[in-house]
Amino acid sequence: MKKRVLYALTIVFMTSFALQSCKSKDKENENTQESVKTVKTVKVTKTIVERTLEYSANILPFKELYMAPAQPGRISKIFVEVGDRVSKGQLIAEMDKTNLNQVELQLSNLEKDYRRIDTLNKVGGIPAQQYDQIKTQLDVTRTNAEFLRENVILKSPFSGLITAKYFESGELYSGAPNTQVGKAAIVVIQQINPVKAVISVSEKYFPVIKKGMQAKLSCDIYPGEEFFGKVSLIHPTINSATKTFNIEIEVPNGNEKLRPGIFSKISMEVGKEEALVVPSIALLNQEGTNVRYLYINDNGTARRIDVELGKRYDDKYEVFSEELTEDMEIIIAGQSKLLNGDKIEIVK
Repeated sequence: MKKRVLYALTIVFMTSFALQSCKSKDKENENTQESVKTVKTVKVTKTIVERTLEYSANILPFKELYMAPAQPGRISKIFVEVGDRVSKGQLIAEMDKTNLNQVELQLSNLEKDYRRIDTLNKVGGIPAQQYDQIKTQLDVTRTNAEFLRENVILKSPFSGLITAKYFESGELYSGAPNTQVGKAAIVVIQQINPVKAVISVSEKYFPVIKKGMQAKLSCDIYPGEEFFGKVSLIHPTINSATKTFNIEIEVPNGNEKLRPGIFSKISMEVGKEEALVVPSIALLNQEGTNVRYLYINDNGTARRIDVELGKRYDDKYEVFSEELTEDMEIIIAGQSKLLNGDKIEIVK
């Protein structure tokens, strides 16, 4: 009897163990199936795109002069006001002439003395040393007189517009910096036809940018209106910190709509080149950041790759990444539930 009971208990135990083992295997299989995510993929492709550079910049005067004499002195007369248009060679201001008058009188006397000595020198009537001293003194005085004339009679070196005035007639010019840019000036003259814009361009475009290349400008204050210019100057060095170089764009401004300080958007077409493009639906955004990324199929495993976005072309984006190459399989469906390293199954 005891043997029968023991046998029955053994059968019940073995049956229970077998059932429990089956349940564990079923659960393990269920977990394995749940850990494999089904996704759809497409291949990364290259396409030929029109490369357009876009920048923002403030409009600058083509030329700008902070006009001031070379030395301090009293201002006799200022002949212009803010907003006046001036032409090349026009009189802008006149400084006190006391020193100039003294030097010019001295120069006149020296010229008379030199003419007399020069006559004597030709016939050998004076020592050569005396002649050389007078001639040297005359040359120095002429140079001083010329310097004073340039700094007493201030004339505009180009046609432009008076955009600032810091003194009035009769005031004493000290030569100390008195402008926002740390320069000393009586008035400021700006040439606004043409105007220019200066932008910093990535070093990779240094072989591409050429003098005379066309550029297009637009300004928020003139909606729907476009202005056209050209590259007038390419700076010859590259900034080692920013890996950029500066270029200047000259913009004709016959109607003078563009004024220094206006904010503008600039675009330049620099030719065609191959670019990696991916469907926009493949791109994900890391929450709370500006980081953009996508997933690729890496031998049945989802691998995350961070990318930088370029221009959009219909339903695709140009992307930049050192990890991403042509013909990689990127995941375009089911990627929102993926984590890096998840097992994936590709469905058609």
